[in-house]
Amino acid sequence: MTTIPERQPAPAPILACTVSRDVQTFDLLIEDMEALLGEAWGDLGFEDALTFLSQPDAASLEFIALAIDSEDENNLPLLTQIIARAAERGIKIVLIAEDVTPASLHKLLRGGADEFAPYPLPEGELAAAVARFRSRAEAARLAAETPAAPEGVALKGGGDGVLIAVHGMAGGCGATTFAVNLAWELATVRKNGAPRVCLIDFGLQFGAVATYLDLPRREAVFELLSDIASMDGDSFGQALTTVDEKLHVLTAPADLLPLDMLTPEDVKRLLDTAREHFDFVVVDLPTTITHWTDRVLTEAQVYFALVELDMRSAQNALRLKRALQSEDLPFEKIRFVVNHAPKFTDLPGKTRAKRMAEGLGIDFSAMLPDGGKQVQMAGDHGLPLAKQAAKNPLRKEIAKLAAELYAIGQSDAEAA
Repeated sequence: MTTIPERQPAPAPILACTVSRDVQTFDLLIEDMEALLGEAWGDLGFEDALTFLSQPDAASLEFIALAIDSEDENNLPLLTQIIARAAERGIKIVLIAEDVTPASLHKLLRGGADEFAPYPLPEGELAAAVARFRSRAEAARLAAETPAAPEGVALKGGGDGVLIAVHGMAGGCGATTFAVNLAWELATVRKNGAPRVCLIDFGLQFGAVATYLDLPRREAVFELLSDIASMDGDSFGQALTTVDEKLHVLTAPADLLPLDMLTPEDVKRLLDTAREHFDFVVVDLPTTITHWTDRVLTEAQVYFALVELDMRSAQNALRLKRALQSEDLPFEKIRFVVNHAPKFTDLPGKTRAKRMAEGLGIDFSAMLPDGGKQVQMAGDHGLPLAKQAAKNPLRKEIAKLAAELYAIGQSDAEAA
């Protein structure tokens, strides 16, 4: 009697591949791939990946994890080809890099990589990256099934707006809160004929303006920042989000990006475009000093530096002063603002503020009171203070400052 062999089940399709010079160099990536996909993944070298991505078998791939280190920077043309080939097939690319220069990362991200993660991989980062592009794919699918709504903002040019920069001298000193509410107060300073105001979040990694105003982080922002050289008024407008048809916002991108992704020329072009279309442009800067911070300082008409009455703010302000003066940059343009300032009856606090100013050789342009828990509640609810707590003392002081800036802008416009 002939025994009929059992039919073997078809092997599970390969859903993803690592692409690297030697995957054993990235042992943490191997662990994450196994945890995420089990055995439904493979490994390819650079040349093999380029060939495989052209074959029909690649149709089952959801993503590739392109892992590189400093030794691979000589192969940038090949890596760019791999990314382009995967993008053509609709395969997502997770770029994983160790000790790679910002210039190389910038080129590969511009080439079409969907996600970036540093190596060694933070715990759960690969799974989070995969979840993000799966979420975007699902959102795109739903959007395709839903009648399209107009996105972006139609802009008119011909303006020469006032550029106001906001820079926190230490983390958590309230710079973003100040920038968001100052922009809102400028946008609502008049009931009729209010100025056009644009708020730009230059915190490419942890910018929180979108959170403070409950705004979506749109892919159009990443697309704009990836190709500023070809930006015009229309593409800039398409990346903006509007708050109550009063305030226009360029949020930070959805994913973490290297701060070196932007060049000083990119920043100037972006600011020039914003100023052409808006009366006031408020920029929320990251705490970190970048290679384009001095360009913002040079271009800005007003540059606010937020400090608190503590040692870290004092030390950082002193470091900034030394750095700018050593490079002959306009330190005198900076207007220092004290957040959580002492109350009227707090004489020791006022004495401490005076000593800090004298020690640094600066003047405090404004003293912002502590807004209390209402400030945190406004941020959690995604609302400006004017809508959450109109009578808050911090809100009143920022509204007063916005009115002064608007009045100065009007005077300058009439004089011109």
